[in-house]
Amino acid sequence: MITEILPDRCNSCNTCVVVCPDHVLDLAKDDQLPTIARPDQCQTCFLCELYCPEDAIYVGVEVPRSELQNDPMGNIRRDYGWDGHKEEPLKNFWQLGGLLREGVMISSARHALQQSDEKEPEKKI
Repeated sequence: MITEILPDRCNSCNTCVVVCPDHVLDLAKDDQLPTIARPDQCQTCFLCELYCPEDAIYVGVEVPRSELQNDPMGNIRRDYGWDGHKEEPLKNFWQLGGLLREGVMISSARHALQQSDEKEPEKKI
C-alpha cells in the first residue's frame, strides 16, 4: 500500500492523483503535497510510483521504507524501464490491465459498503 510521499522530492504536480485507479490520493492544493487520503483503498498497483516524475512516492508491500537497507526510491521506475534504460518500457505492463480493473471493482464495492454502513442510523434494541 502507498505509505509515503517525500516532501523533499515532490513537486506537487498531482500526476500520482490522476493515475491512481482507486482515488487513494487527494489533489495538492496551495503549495501543499498530495494527500494520502484513503490508504485502505490502495490496491498496491504501483502506478503512482511509476508515474511520479520525481520518484517522490514509496509504495510498500510489507516493509516500511525506514526499515530497508538501501533507498528504494526510483527502483520500480528502473525495473520497468521508465528511467530510459530499456527500449520498450511498457512491453509487459499491459498484462496488469485485468488485475487493475478487478482491484478497482473490489475496492469500489468495499468503499460503497463502508459509505452505506456510515449512513445507516443506529438501530435501537
